[in-house]
Amino acid sequence: MKVISIVVPVFNEQENIHYFYQEVCKYMENLGYLFEIIFVDDGSNDKTLLILNRLTQQDTRIRAILLARNFGHQVALTCGLDYADGDAVITMDGDMQHPPQMLPILLQKWEEGFEVVQTIRVDTQGVSWFKKFSSSLFYRLINGMSDINIAEGGSDFRLLDKKVVHTFQHFKEKARFIRGIIGDMGYRQIQVEFVAPERYAGKSKFSVKKMFAFALNGITAYSKLPLRFAFYLGILFGFLSFVLTLNVVYIKLFTTDAVPGWATIAVSVLLLGGLQLVGMGIVGEYVGRIFEEVKQRPLYWVREELKSNDTALSVHRTQRGA
Repeated sequence: MKVISIVVPVFNEQENIHYFYQEVCKYMENLGYLFEIIFVDDGSNDKTLLILNRLTQQDTRIRAILLARNFGHQVALTCGLDYADGDAVITMDGDMQHPPQMLPILLQKWEEGFEVVQTIRVDTQGVSWFKKFSSSLFYRLINGMSDINIAEGGSDFRLLDKKVVHTFQHFKEKARFIRGIIGDMGYRQIQVEFVAPERYAGKSKFSVKKMFAFALNGITAYSKLPLRFAFYLGILFGFLSFVLTLNVVYIKLFTTDAVPGWATIAVSVLLLGGLQLVGMGIVGEYVGRIFEEVKQRPLYWVREELKSNDTALSVHRTQRGA
C-alpha cells in the first residue's frame, strides 16, 4: 500500500491544529492510502507543543518535529521534507487556508502520472487589497527579472513525488525560495486552482516584514538583474555627469554667466551620492548572501521529535525494506 506524507509547518497555531487534524483525516481515511501527518513546529511559544504531544500519543499516524528555534516557514518546510519518506509528500499550512478537501484531487493527479501537482490560489477570502496587490506585483517582478516562470498565485500547497523530494534535498542554499526551486526542477508538473478560505482561527504570522524578506529572497535567488540595474544606472548618470561637465566648461570659457553654482553642485553631489549608496546596497545584499552560504552552517537543528514507536507506518516501512 502506498504511503502519503503530509508536511505541515506550524508556528503558534494552537487554535487551528486539532481542527486541521480532524479535517485531514476525514478526507484521507477513505482514499486507500496509509498516511502520516508530520507537523514541524517552528519555535512556537503558545500551547502548540502540548497539543502536538497529545496528538502523537492519541494517533500513531502523527509525528511532530520540534525545531530548536524559529527558522522561518521555508526552512520548516524543508525540515518536513527531509523527514518525510512517503511515496508522495504533500506540503500545506495548518491554518485551513490550504483546504484539506483538495487532497483527493492532488492524489488523483499524482495517480495520473504527474510528479508535481502545484496548487494555484485564484483568490483569498478576507484578504486586504494591499496583500493582493503586493502579491500580484511580486510575481510580475520575479517573472520579469528572472529566467524562471512562477504562476501568479502559486503557493506552498503542493504534492511532490518521492523522486522530486529526493532531488529537492540536494538544494542546500540558505535563502530558500521553494516555489522557485520546485518550478525550476522540471519533472511532469500540473497546476490545480483553488480559492483560499479565511483562516479558521487566529491571525496570520506572515507580517509585512516577513513578506518583504520572502520577496527579496525570491528575487535575489533567481535574478542578477538588480546588479545589472545598478551598473546600467551608473553608466547613465556617468554620461549625464560628463554632459554637465561640458556645459560647465562652456559657460566658463565662452560666456560671462559663470557664477558660484552652489545649488547645482549640492544637487549633483546629493543625487550621485544617493545613487552610489543604492548601488552599494544592492551589491551588499548579494555579498551578504554569499557570506551566509560560505559559512556552511546547517539550515536548522531539531530539539526533539515526538512520535509513537509502534505505528502501522513503521511496520509497513519495515516490510518494504525487507
